Amino acid sequence: RQDSSEKQHECSQCFETFARRFDLASHQRKHTGEKPHQCSICGKAFSQMSNLKTHQMIHTGEKPHQCSTCGKVFSQMSNLKTHQMIHTGEKPHQCSTCEKAFNQLCDLKKHQTIHTGEKPYQCNTCGKAFSQSSGLKSHQRIHTGEKPYQCTTCGKYSRSISDLIRHQITHTGEKPHQCSQCGKAFTQMSNLKRHQRIHSNDVLPC
Repeated sequence: RQDSSEKQHECSQCFETFARRFDLASHQRKHTGEKPHQCSICGKAFSQMSNLKTHQMIHTGEKPHQCSTCGKVFSQMSNLKTHQMIHTGEKPHQCSTCEKAFNQLCDLKKHQTIHTGEKPYQCNTCGKAFSQSSGLKSHQRIHTGEKPYQCTTCGKYSRSISDLIRHQITHTGEKPHQCSQCGKAFTQMSNLKRHQRIHSNDVLPC
């Protein structure tokens, strides 16, 4: 007699097979969109109970997965594994055009828009398009006037994280952008580029 564990249950939509009927039923929710597992706190629904349990850690603050190298904790094992690549230097996702590598697939996809020129995120106010959603969100604050990032030193508000970081350098005196020709350092990349024109215009004596 055939062992029940060897029985194959086939999905009628994509023909993927499963050893257990329960696993097939769980899989089929991908096709039907059914989400029977609902969070009792915020109402968000999930197709899998395991996904609901992971989500609920947002509300409880539970972070059971700890990095053995630095001690940082995470609510999801997948986030811990991604974090650990910082320590190992592992970057499994490589760009096929320029071979630059990333530890997350989402970062690779963002990078690839540099090569394709694709700008799928368009501002519905002025029509300007962006390759990344973060760029669009930052741009839209020009129209709304929103400045959600505050400097802890002087209280000034900035439209984006990058603007805040540039501003904070005025307090720290940090000059992270250094000229490779003469060693002079600048607080902003734009000032370094302006300075480098001095060297590009240098004329060698006869």
